[in-house]
Amino acid sequence: MIEQSVIDLAKRIKAIADTGLLYTSDDFDKERYAELKLIGEKLLGQQLNVTLEKINSFFNKCIDYPTPKVDVRVLVLNSQKQILMVQEKSDSKWSLPGGWADIGKAPSEVAIGEVFEETGLKITCKCLSAVFDKRMHAHPPQPYYVYKMVFYGELISTDENLLKPAFDVLDVSWFAVGDLPPLSTDRILSSQIEIIYKNIMDQKFTTIFD
Repeated sequence: MIEQSVIDLAKRIKAIADTGLLYTSDDFDKERYAELKLIGEKLLGQQLNVTLEKINSFFNKCIDYPTPKVDVRVLVLNSQKQILMVQEKSDSKWSLPGGWADIGKAPSEVAIGEVFEETGLKITCKCLSAVFDKRMHAHPPQPYYVYKMVFYGELISTDENLLKPAFDVLDVSWFAVGDLPPLSTDRILSSQIEIIYKNIMDQKFTTIFD
């Protein structure tokens, strides 16, 4: 069990308050939960150095039990065992292809679609390699609570070098696991890539979790 940061505790406070406001019918409890929610939001704003209005803009109105957001990523290897990576337009750093999960699509469909959209390559999902809780890894702080699903994708494109960057990425390329480019650490960490890569090389197609 890792120690919870102030940001993690603030997210938990907000989630408890949102749940309370959703299910309570008592007016006094509603006042208490509303105050608790405001405390959580203020703590998040202080820790992330953003305004309360900005914090509120991150979240939709809670109309159901609050749950984590899901980020889907894909580790794809070429014939030289290099890793497919995309350069993000938002910070000019590199990540595994992927993005937020879409309602109405299975996780593997999201994975296949993101790789094709961002790189132009067609893949199939071999296995779910990892499910990471972002708070248990050294990602930069953010307001959302996120689970990260990482698939191992196998190429079915006829030419692995016909890369076509999407409008929202700057570049696409292949990298050796020992020579990774500067990473977009909000999206992926070298430690996560390395442990998944090792499992694949060892033919261990089990899912790493947490």
